[in-house]
Order: sequence, then structure tokens, then C-alpha cells
Amino acid sequence: MLPQLSSELKIGIVGLGYVGLPLALAFAEKYQLIGFDLNKARIDALREGEDNTKQVTKQELSDSKLKITNLASDLADCQIYIITVPTPVDEHKQPELSALLNASKTIGGILKKGDVVIYESTVYPGCTEEDCVPMLEKESGLSYNRDFFCGYSPERISPGDPIRTLKNIIKVTSGSNPETALLVNQLYSSIITAGTFHASSIRVAEASKAIENAQRDVNISFVNELALIFDKMDIDTTEVLEAASTKWNFLNFKPGLVGGHCIGVDPYYLSYKAEKLGYVPRVILSGREVNDQMASFVVNKCLKLLVQKNVPSIGARALIMGITFKENCPDIRNSKVIDMIDELKQFGLSVDVHDPLASKEEVRQHHQIELIEDIYQQNYQIIILAVAHQEFLSFDFGKLKNSDTILFDTRSVLKKGWVDGRL
Repeated sequence: MLPQLSSELKIGIVGLGYVGLPLALAFAEKYQLIGFDLNKARIDALREGEDNTKQVTKQELSDSKLKITNLASDLADCQIYIITVPTPVDEHKQPELSALLNASKTIGGILKKGDVVIYESTVYPGCTEEDCVPMLEKESGLSYNRDFFCGYSPERISPGDPIRTLKNIIKVTSGSNPETALLVNQLYSSIITAGTFHASSIRVAEASKAIENAQRDVNISFVNELALIFDKMDIDTTEVLEAASTKWNFLNFKPGLVGGHCIGVDPYYLSYKAEKLGYVPRVILSGREVNDQMASFVVNKCLKLLVQKNVPSIGARALIMGITFKENCPDIRNSKVIDMIDELKQFGLSVDVHDPLASKEEVRQHHQIELIEDIYQQNYQIIILAVAHQEFLSFDFGKLKNSDTILFDTRSVLKKGWVDGRL
């Protein structure tokens, strides 16, 4: 028998990152909620009211009835489990499901008859029932859709966006049978003010998530390719897009570096599944290829601009403004800025990086880069605005520039007269 929605319902959320934590706080307003994360340091920080993802405030944590733990045994009394762990790709651009399968294994070990397991992690169509459910069955000894049930409701969190928050974004829901699908939909409807969309199956819900970011990736790759073409014609891409966007049905995407844990990763999940079925998704993969070369294009463009000013690149110093994967967000996962930094160093430049939002410790640990705070100690021959953090938009770059300095704007957010180059 499926659990009933009431204030007595116990929900366990596995993974308290940028997706799981806001979700846990929202559900804790109506239900008994336990948040679980294997990272003890993360749990300790949250208990102190510190969220390094910047998704929730200290006050929100303090006011919530959410209970948090790094002990899986504390989840044993829950009736609904929601899994929100990362699903990245490996160095070969293949899905890396270890966190997802380990979470399934953990929940399988405490699963009871009548329990429901809902997945929010981004996967390829079929993954929930083909990869996760067998793990749940193996560890629990229970049978799918007889003893326990599953749902899928893809995350739609937009980190760093104060407008599109969890409750303000329509949520896609689905379940492993009609009764479970109804329960899952009612569960999310109880916290999502924007409403829900009831998908016909788990596979449809999985596929909807897979194409959301693949579509954006392909659209950005088109304007990135335009930027590569127009650069050879000495045409300003931003001015072209401004002119074209006066047509009522023009989609005004902007060129730029495409990284992160969604747009830069999710298309590979869809292409992986397609190739397993014998189909090569040429549009998706070509879009990824174009987007992956933009960091190299920016670096080479800056070096050409240096040549035009008769400034040698060997021994030159570059300042990178921003290292996170997107603006107003501390997340550095799969940031394409790293590619740009590495390539600049390969050309013999010294590189300083400044980002007030990124964690110094995380950047040092994952990339062996020391973020700087004082950007006025050096004279820079290249300054690249890599990430359009809000505080950078009003920054006086004139204080950093001299006659030999190249200022390149990868986001085309600065006034054209201020910069030497832009995408």
C-alpha cells in the first residue's frame, strides 16, 4: 500500500547539494524530513548554518525543521526517498553513474514494502528502470511495482537565479504505475506553486530532462559557430544578433563558454543512449564539438590582439575574471574557464584568477589554482571577463588597463567601446 500524504509522512532526501537542499527545506515545511549526505563536512557546515552552494540562507536553515545526517540508518523509517545525487560524465564523456548506483544501493538496504523511491538526478531515458531499479531489488530482496514503487521528477534548479527558484518552476512528475504517478504528482504539487506536469511514464520524464539542456546546447552552438564565422569577416556578432532579434520569432541566444553540470554534460547522456541503440546523434555531437572549442578560440583571439599591439605573449600576464561555470553562482564543476587558463599557460603566459564567489579551497583542491583577491598588484597584458558576475558589470576596468592591455569580454555584457574583443 502506498504512503498517504499527511504531516506524519516521513521523507528522506539523499544528497544535499544545490538540488537536494532547497528541496529538503521545501518539503520540511509540510512533512517530516530527513536530509542525508555522505559528506560529513557538508553536514557539519549545514548544522552551522553555512551552505557553500549559496542556494539557501543561514536564516532559512535555522528556521527549518529539517533534520540532517550522514548516517544512512537514520533514514530507515522513511516512506518516500528522493535521490538527488550528481550524475557527471567521465574523461571519455561517458555517463558516470557511481553516485547514483551507490545511492540506490544504500536505499535498497533499508527499503520496506510500500516504500516509494523518486529520482531527480539527470539520466538518459531508461536509466531509472534499467539501472537503478535492479540495484534496489538486489539490495532489498523486494519486487518492483509489487513491493516498492518508483518515480522520476527531473530537477530544474537554476543556481544563482533569484527569480526562478524551486517553487517557481513547473515540475515534471512521473511514476512506475498510475497510482504511484498520482502520488508523486500530488507530493510535488504540495510544494510547487508554479504547478506540475504529469508525464505519461518515467521514460518520458527522463527524456524530457535530457532534451531540455541538449536543446539549449545546440542553440548556443549555432551562435558560437556564427561567432567563429563572423570573426573571420570582422563582423561584431553581438550587433548581428541585436539586429536579427528584431524579428518576432528569432531566438536570441548568445555565444559564450558552455560548461557546468547541465548544458555541458546532459547532451552526452542522450548521445550515449542513442549510440547504444545504433544511432549517431550528429546534431547533438556537432553542437558539443563547437561549444568545446570556444575557450581555445578566445585564447587565440587574445593572442592575435596582442600581436597587433606588438606585445610579446611569452612572459605576458593574464587576469581571468571569474572561474565558476555561470554568473552569480559559486559552482566550478565542468567550468570551461579552466580550459582557457590551461591554454594560456601553454602559450607561456602567467595567469592570475579572481572570483569572489568561488571557494578558494575548492579551486585549489580540484585545479591547483590560487585565487587572488588584490587584482591591482600586477600589470596585465590580457584581461578576460570570463564570467559575468553581477559585481563585475559595474567594475572599472579602466583602472586595470593600460595602452598595451587587451580586454576581452566573453559574455558581451560590457560596452563595446571599453573592450578590444568580445564574443
